Amino acid sequence: MADFPKAPEGYGTVTPWIVTRDTAALIRFIEDVFGGEELSRMEVDGRIGHAEARIGDSIVLMFDSPFPVETPGLLRLFVDDADAVVERAVAAGASVVTRPTELFWGDKVGRVRDPLGNVWWIQERLAELTPEEIGERAMDPRFAEGMAYVQASLGPALPA
Repeated sequence: MADFPKAPEGYGTVTPWIVTRDTAALIRFIEDVFGGEELSRMEVDGRIGHAEARIGDSIVLMFDSPFPVETPGLLRLFVDDADAVVERAVAAGASVVTRPTELFWGDKVGRVRDPLGNVWWIQERLAELTPEEIGERAMDPRFAEGMAYVQASLGPALPA
């Protein structure tokens, strides 16, 4: 196992970057929908060269894209109420990719695409299950149908 130095206070060992065409709009979305807090912003020649926001106990790094191809971020966010967060996201301009759906391992999962194309997995833990209970639920037609819907909802590929 690799040995990693301790991350600075508030940061995890792995911290995601979101590269977008409008970081200021993304920060507003994070604040409005997830109750996030902007931590820093550095502008260079009218573009955001680096920004950070805290969502819960995690920090997300962002910057305005210098790349010719858009690469949407794909992020999973654990919340207390998936339905309410998806509703807030839609009110803030996101589109529903996957309606919140209870799945066999005890989580409710929904997905939204924010106005900049990033896909957020909105995940709520509903039950702490044993491996045996998870196995039983995986065979239940209701959960099998839910899983099939969730898997198909992203489509064959994410559009650019």
